[in-house]
Amino acid sequence: MSVSRRDLMTVPAGMGALGGLAALGPGATPAGAGETDFSDVTYTVRPIGRVQNQKGKPVQLQIYDKYHAGLHRLEYCSHVVVVWWFHKNDTPEKRGILKVHPRGNKKNPLTGVFATHSPVRPNLIALTTCKVLSVKDGVVTIDKIDAFDDTPILDLKSAGARSKPLAK
Repeated sequence: MSVSRRDLMTVPAGMGALGGLAALGPGATPAGAGETDFSDVTYTVRPIGRVQNQKGKPVQLQIYDKYHAGLHRLEYCSHVVVVWWFHKNDTPEKRGILKVHPRGNKKNPLTGVFATHSPVRPNLIALTTCKVLSVKDGVVTIDKIDAFDDTPILDLKSAGARSKPLAK
């Protein structure tokens, strides 16, 4: 079965077409059923792997065995967007911070977190576009990432194509 992005836009949250993303709680209604405040809806997201980012070693994305099939033909991508979780900032207090001094510099004016790259935010989702160096046995070696070692990876998305796959 093939599912397009348009199909996903019309499927109610929690219907399974969204893979590991399932809506729970009040307010989950089909798209187009009127305006709904989804601020009380909870989504379950499961990591697909972990970042291995140790000083002096190549940065690797270790993908869990059950997701290896999702890496098929990734070697044809020059870059990948890594969607990861700011797990070291996951506290109720930090999730409640909505204004910060960018880069932690008090000389910078207070700015809303949605206008910054701050690691403190209501949902701790981060994105980094990385150059793909190799893909082998469930391991994607990348050039660099601004995530700590053992950071949970939520998803990978292709970003740029190669005319030929990486050398094996």
